[in-house]
Amino acid sequence: MQSSADVVICGAGIAGISTACYLSVNHGITDIILVDERPPLSLTSDKSTEAYRNWWPGPGKAMVALMNRSIDLLEEIARQSQNRINLNRRGYLYVTGNPAQIPVFRRAAEEAAALGAGPVRVHTGRAGEPAYAPAPRHGFDNSLTGADVFLEPALIRRYFPFVTEKAVAAIHARRCGWFSGYDLGRWMLEQARARGVRLMEGRVEGVTMAGNRIQGVMVDAVSGAQVIETGAFVNAAGPFTRLAGRMMGLDLPVFSELHLKVAIKDHLGIIPRHAPLTVWTDPQYLPWAAEEREFLAEDPETRRLLAEFPGAVHFRPEGEGKSRTVLMLWPYHTRPVPETFPLPEDADYPEVVLRGMTTLVPGLRAYLDRLPKPYVDGGYYTKTKENRPLIGPLPVEGAYIIGALSGFGLMAAAGAGDLLAGHIAGTSTPDYAAAFLPSRYQDPAYQQLLATWDDTGQL
Repeated sequence: MQSSADVVICGAGIAGISTACYLSVNHGITDIILVDERPPLSLTSDKSTEAYRNWWPGPGKAMVALMNRSIDLLEEIARQSQNRINLNRRGYLYVTGNPAQIPVFRRAAEEAAALGAGPVRVHTGRAGEPAYAPAPRHGFDNSLTGADVFLEPALIRRYFPFVTEKAVAAIHARRCGWFSGYDLGRWMLEQARARGVRLMEGRVEGVTMAGNRIQGVMVDAVSGAQVIETGAFVNAAGPFTRLAGRMMGLDLPVFSELHLKVAIKDHLGIIPRHAPLTVWTDPQYLPWAAEEREFLAEDPETRRLLAEFPGAVHFRPEGEGKSRTVLMLWPYHTRPVPETFPLPEDADYPEVVLRGMTTLVPGLRAYLDRLPKPYVDGGYYTKTKENRPLIGPLPVEGAYIIGALSGFGLMAAAGAGDLLAGHIAGTSTPDYAAAFLPSRYQDPAYQQLLATWDDTGQL
């Protein structure tokens, strides 16, 4: 069977859908086919924490600029849809119990401000300091930008009483929060389909080329195998980005890490429902009783639970009304792994995360004797070495990529889709576009920068 399209997009996750949306809405390119063997948004896009932030490190302003643009678009969608996506601006609260981290926190806030995240307000309890404004429980007040830096433990406890008394400093980054990723994706897909974008259920099996130019896409579709004639192919394959690249003879510089999250019912109401997304930044050893440590040490399989775990265990409340659900995450699976589905299991993950979380929120110790029934899901962070996305044209003429969106796919999707749509349509692109081009790796200066890259911005 033969068909044709101006653009074929491999992958109906949030990245592919966003690209189709902005191509059709902003550029009038509507002869687009989205190809996916699964229902839209069902592989990893609906497994996200659904949080967003413009709080990113350098080098350069590119990540902050991309996220600011993406958040602008999220707010625009929220207004257009009567906030169907449930966008809030509760913020991210970063907390440390290590006094040596206090100057690090100050420098991080100053760097973020210099990169465009917004002004810094320092709170030590002294007279004359700017007042702290708690985030509203609902809505996305766009006056909340920059960060509030707390350097007085009593102030941390005043505004965030659920946090451990061991906290010595905290940063409340303000242009941050969360939203419904599924509703965002459905809204974008509706906009695209209303303008003629087609959704095809099937697997992309290969790409045909004439010389070094895209000529067609081979699809094993439910309706039968077919070749779609096209001059533009978009690799939006998420965790299968590298596989889709190989169909064009490209070895893309990406790898994947397994990332899980656990949801529990906080039936004791320990976590306030209006809390921000809260992160304990310090590495830690899990709190085990002496007899538990002795038992775990006997078995090589469990001995790993006695090792030091990295920082960044974090949580956020989930749901509205009478919901008591709390999402908890700890990104300690950092070894590159092959992408397999269903996901590999980690039977220890719920207890490990809850135990680690008690360091940040001591009240959660009430659950250690009887762990609430957990629900675990997750996906893969497909990423580049420096944890920056690939957005733009590939070395094959007519081929494009929107990938390596790692753990920030939902928050970046609107900005990334808008950016790639500009590349495909041939319009001017913003200054930060160059930072995400796949061709950046051919630049000797960029390779030199990679060798000294310090902070990838991953939680």
